[in-house]
Amino acid sequence: MITKTQLFNSMGNLPENLSVDQIIEHLLLLEKVQLGLEDSKAGRINTKEEAKQKLDKWLK
Repeated sequence: MITKTQLFNSMGNLPENLSVDQIIEHLLLLEKVQLGLEDSKAGRINTKEEAKQKLDKWLK
């Protein structure tokens, strides 16, 4: 979950003029990064070899 503080801090780094679509994309990216950090802290990670195996399945 994204905190209001994280949201406000990240919005301050965006250009002055942007579309609603760009804001939504930015929010989705923030959420995905936050979820990835939470997964990492909880030990829900893949080894380099596991990641390669998963990518091989997707890229074939």
